[in-house]
Amino acid sequence: MKKKRRITPKVFIFTAVTGGVMIILALVFSMLWTSRRTESATNEAVSAVSEFYLEAMADRRARTITNLINSNFEQMKKAMLFIGDENIKTQDDMRRSIGRIKSLLSLNRFAIVDCDNIVYTQYTTYTGGSRHAFLADDTMEDRNISTVSVYGSSRQICLAAPTPGLRLMGKDMKACFVQIDIKEIVDLLAFDDQGRTYFGLYSSSGESLSGTELGTHIADKNLFESLKGVVSEEEWKENHEHFAKGLKGSIRFTIDGAEETICYVPVEGTDTQMAVLIRESVISDTIHDISEKNMTASRNLIISILVLLLLFAILLFIEFEMMSRYKLEDERENSRRFHSMANTDSLTGIRNKHAYSFTESELNKKIKNNELTKLALLVCDVNGLKLVNDTQGHAAGDKLIKDASRMLCENFNHGAVFRIGGDEFVVILQEKGFDTMDETIAAFNSKVEEHIKTKEVVIAIGYSVLNENDEMLHDVFERADHMMYIRKKQLKEMGAPSRAE
Repeated sequence: MKKKRRITPKVFIFTAVTGGVMIILALVFSMLWTSRRTESATNEAVSAVSEFYLEAMADRRARTITNLINSNFEQMKKAMLFIGDENIKTQDDMRRSIGRIKSLLSLNRFAIVDCDNIVYTQYTTYTGGSRHAFLADDTMEDRNISTVSVYGSSRQICLAAPTPGLRLMGKDMKACFVQIDIKEIVDLLAFDDQGRTYFGLYSSSGESLSGTELGTHIADKNLFESLKGVVSEEEWKENHEHFAKGLKGSIRFTIDGAEETICYVPVEGTDTQMAVLIRESVISDTIHDISEKNMTASRNLIISILVLLLLFAILLFIEFEMMSRYKLEDERENSRRFHSMANTDSLTGIRNKHAYSFTESELNKKIKNNELTKLALLVCDVNGLKLVNDTQGHAAGDKLIKDASRMLCENFNHGAVFRIGGDEFVVILQEKGFDTMDETIAAFNSKVEEHIKTKEVVIAIGYSVLNENDEMLHDVFERADHMMYIRKKQLKEMGAPSRAE
């Protein structure tokens, strides 16, 4: 019978040491291999990440401009409906009406043009044929978007729309237009880039419209003039053609050893391009820093495993759980705070126009899917705000708006109240608010009529309910808005102050 071989302490120690050394070598080899693979993958990812990041950034800013343009066209459409109801017989009547429109719809630099190319603004009248290129044709068939220079320096985007069938002062009107200062657009898009990320608005030929600097090399000069000799002639021609045709694209080049990337996307409906530039080293350094931190953590983990694996694992788990919990709580708090700021009117503390747009979008989905049965919308307008501002100052005007907001919230406490303009409010009623709507509106209107006598807040409201033919909430809004104007006339006849007083 064979004698069994015994495992001695010496053999056990030798086996443990040998196994430990093999494990260390395997971990070190794995760490080195992972480090090299991570660095290689990082270098490959830098270009893709930078281009993706820039394209998303440029596209977001381009959409912001497009939304601003579309919003102004929608406001001009409302302005034409408003002014068509005005009894305009003289230029003074025209100027007063334009002033009311600008105040009501927040349309800056709004003007109307007649068939003789005479331009009417709130303060002056002038011949616009030579000043505005879109008036060169005898008639206008569709929208027109162009870029103009004012006094040789300030650049503006001019949005013009035809006004078929509009006749004022015995003359046919040809068009209406607004001009948006590009500096205002730049302020809307600006953010603190700390010298690392740049953006600019450019014409199809590469001329800077925004006057913002696109990096140190291009600055505020012509984009393609600045890139001559910096990129290959083939790449230069290709991107120049893309720019002229309104296509999106990207340009990568190196200046003084620093790699930079430009991404550009067209602004829909215009002949302009939004371009964004970032030094590639910014993303590269960030990714490498993250990679290095990960490798350091891996090395520390290997050493810790060899020393106190179980203890370190438990400690790491506890710390990770605590960090994740705190981070999640911070993110939730920041999300709630930012959401509240973005959707709250700073003057009154109620929901603002942004919140209304979001609510409108959600309700439109339900309307489309036939999920709503009880819904009413109130359009509310404060009487006499301009009179208070002119005679008592804007502080008194702000108080009037806050008092009006408080009055609406107290009376329609089962509805959602929004401030969508200077003196404009919207109330959405559903469920219980819808069921008690008639009594609440009657009580509110009675209180408003009493306020006429006591010189307190006077609010004209118009309302409408969702019916089966409505395709979107805006259909309900239009009917309520029309009813509100009828109510304003009634209140004026009762002695309430009007906007023009």
